[in-house]
Amino acid sequence: MRYALDRKAQTHQRIVKEASVRFRRDGIGATGLQPLMKSLGLTHGGFYAHFKSKDDLVDQALRHAVDESKAITREMFTGQDSLNEFIDLYLSPAHRDEPGTGCPLPNMCAELGQLNRPSPITDEMIVHLLETFDNALQIENPEPKSMLVLSSLVGAMMLSRSAHDKQLSEHILKVTREHVKLHISKPESATVSHQASLPEEIPLNN
Repeated sequence: MRYALDRKAQTHQRIVKEASVRFRRDGIGATGLQPLMKSLGLTHGGFYAHFKSKDDLVDQALRHAVDESKAITREMFTGQDSLNEFIDLYLSPAHRDEPGTGCPLPNMCAELGQLNRPSPITDEMIVHLLETFDNALQIENPEPKSMLVLSSLVGAMMLSRSAHDKQLSEHILKVTREHVKLHISKPESATVSHQASLPEEIPLNN
């Protein structure tokens, strides 16, 4: 009996892990349950012995992807140098070309938003990265910079993956890497917006 339960748990985890890769790589909508189960040597009917529905699997696969990504960032970060290294790793051709094992935010989480199915697990990943960046920046008010870094990383990765032209894709990654690292290296006062010097209302030409 114990052996059967252990084996079921192992099979369950195999399905979650494979789904996590496929959802990030191919998309949630494009990943069918039958091909997924077949790739693991399992039957389509056996799926429902493990999950209530595909949505249930999506939630568990997203949890797996987020936990995996959080573990990587915890190992990497010790200070600002770690943030620069993370930026280089995140905006690398290797990460672009291997979405199945990468950060879930650019692909899987973006698709959940398009499906009008946002997840609190996504929020957890966003908050984790923002807090990690806050700690790495070691400045008095890190939140604006952290938000800019995260938005730039995720947005640039989405654009680079969608670009048909390989040179354009590489250029997006390179320019974003350089400018994000330049931005975080500047003293806090040098990155304050100049908007405070603008009039409260700017007249528009009719």
